[in-house]
Amino acid sequence: MLKKILPWPWMLPLTLLILMLFVAPTAWGRPGDKIQNRPYADLKRWHLGFSVGTHFQDLDFTHNGLVTPEGEQWMVEVPAFDPGICVNVLADLRLHKYFNLRFSPGMYFGSKGIQMREVNSGATERQDIKTAWVVMPLDLKISGDRLHNSRPYVTLGGMLAFDVAKKRSDFLQFNSTDFFLSVGLGCDFYLPFFKLNPEIKFCFGLTDILKHNRPDLDENPDMYKITQSLGKVKSKMVVITFYFE
Repeated sequence: MLKKILPWPWMLPLTLLILMLFVAPTAWGRPGDKIQNRPYADLKRWHLGFSVGTHFQDLDFTHNGLVTPEGEQWMVEVPAFDPGICVNVLADLRLHKYFNLRFSPGMYFGSKGIQMREVNSGATERQDIKTAWVVMPLDLKISGDRLHNSRPYVTLGGMLAFDVAKKRSDFLQFNSTDFFLSVGLGCDFYLPFFKLNPEIKFCFGLTDILKHNRPDLDENPDMYKITQSLGKVKSKMVVITFYFE
């Protein structure tokens, strides 16, 4: 199980991306090279693009220590990461030599499996959740100086997300709307006909997305006790994308 090996599924792609940032200057342009691809690409006031990639969803559970009248205490976790897919369009506005404002609405399709375990007996329950997020990220891109055909950057921003997947009654239900703060890093690679930007972004949900009031479970207290055992639930995501600009 990936999560049992790594606390987050970004260690390998992050290592590869950092290695790419160090290798890029020598791999894409040497001191003696005179060819510079797309030398005026960064001077445009605004431009469009698109991205494809993958993402990993996680949930941060805060337990309240509830012990039921039967003496049960339930713990909830996401034991493993399942990769999803993401597709975005991009509108980029140049603010300054080093700053760009980027709006990249799109869709994130993914899933996650939640495991519920009773501490004393070891009994377990499982719930699989499929999501279809409509996302609207707005990021400030802060770039370094261009070195031949590569240029590293970092991003800071926020993302509004709406889950449009069909909901059904289950152990846990979550709100359809969430807001994330995000931080990312990547590198622009200037190819002859377009820019390729591999990027990794970490997204941290700010709101409690758990539905605490569950009238649909009034007649099923054995399911409702899972919700009652949680104080709050927040989302987290790692997004790995490749932009074409």
